[in-house]
Amino acid sequence: MDAEILKSLLKRAKGYRYSEVQDEYSVGEDGNPVLVKRKVLEKYCPPDSTALKTYLELNPDPSLAQMSDEELEQEKQRLLDELSKKEQADSEDAPTETQGASNKNHSAEKTRKKGDKNGK
Repeated sequence: MDAEILKSLLKRAKGYRYSEVQDEYSVGEDGNPVLVKRKVLEKYCPPDSTALKTYLELNPDPSLAQMSDEELEQEKQRLLDELSKKEQADSEDAPTETQGASNKNHSAEKTRKKGDKNGK
């Protein structure tokens, strides 16, 4: 039963498509229901973060579960270092406020100069 629940949680966490059938009946001459129309709708269930969280709580990653406290601490430090390097790289690539403002002023001056040349 647990495997079936985990499978359902994972399906819900990832999102899935399904078909929904809608049948319309009317009463026939003999008084019995008669199928008049059958509509098949394709529907989509989007990924659910709550299902993912529950799945991860019930089915922890076995590789992490088998790690010692020291190994977990090393992995934590490695991930923190990696995150720190990425943040530094992102901050170096982004222009500062003053750089952005000076670039805008420079572009405005070029535009004005072009306008002056076209007017002459």
